[in-house]
Amino acid sequence: MIRLLFICILMLGWGVGMTPLSMKLSNRYRIIDTPGGRKHHLGIIPRGAGIVLWMGYLLWGLLGAPDSLFLKLSSTGATIVFLCGYWDDIKSLNPTIRLFLHFFAASIVLLPLDIYFPYRILLIIWIAGVTSAYNIIDGLNGLCLFMFVIAALIASQIGIPDMWWPIAATAIGVLHWNFPRARTFLGDGGSTLLGYIFASQLLYTFYQQGSYAHFNAAELIVLLLLWGGVPVLDTLTSILRRLIRRSSPFLPDRGHLHYQLLDRGFSPISTLCIMALLQGALLMLGLFCFTQFAQ
Repeated sequence: MIRLLFICILMLGWGVGMTPLSMKLSNRYRIIDTPGGRKHHLGIIPRGAGIVLWMGYLLWGLLGAPDSLFLKLSSTGATIVFLCGYWDDIKSLNPTIRLFLHFFAASIVLLPLDIYFPYRILLIIWIAGVTSAYNIIDGLNGLCLFMFVIAALIASQIGIPDMWWPIAATAIGVLHWNFPRARTFLGDGGSTLLGYIFASQLLYTFYQQGSYAHFNAAELIVLLLLWGGVPVLDTLTSILRRLIRRSSPFLPDRGHLHYQLLDRGFSPISTLCIMALLQGALLMLGLFCFTQFAQ
């Protein structure tokens, strides 16, 4: 436990200390976000903080993570997802190529897991979906980071904390620079990376418990929906809403839950608290269902 706490303090310090360097890098190479359209922030904000999360994840893999083939593949997949998003932050990437790379990263991380083939396909789709959902939810200072930290801490209740606490500590360190006043943004590289890390490590945590042998298809789908939390629920709701209106399901709008709350007069802090409470409630329900289904 002392070793774990030391690693968490180290990763927290990494997040706090390295983010200013990422801000300088982003400003130097014009990886910036300007206000306008759905974006109501003031001034030009650097958006390359994801590089701190990515390098922190690799650092944890080298110094403190349990040695396993899964984590090596997870680091590879995380690198693909991050570089894909970081490139999109610098220069727009073809959405089809981006989607293909997300599916590829999702598939390689499941290679060492002995899972029934139809379940494997479902889990690949889910990982790629969560990866994108965390990117979509990143529309309010601190929101994506809060969603991840809450998810990581709750997921640590069904797996060894060594896999979750250090990454959560890194995210908390970066959060200092993203909330309540955003001095930097995660960018697509950071938000998609958080979604990928959470989804892949959660499925490995399930596997460690020998749980896939206990789940039927309906139970697994329920678990995936609940553990997707607010990001997945909000994304699915938005897609359904756009389809009903006969518009493109990929068309950006202000129909997402955090935008609706803001447009109804809630302050950013109140909106974040509501979203965090909903995220915690969904994941705690997912934790309860996991314990029941795995028996």
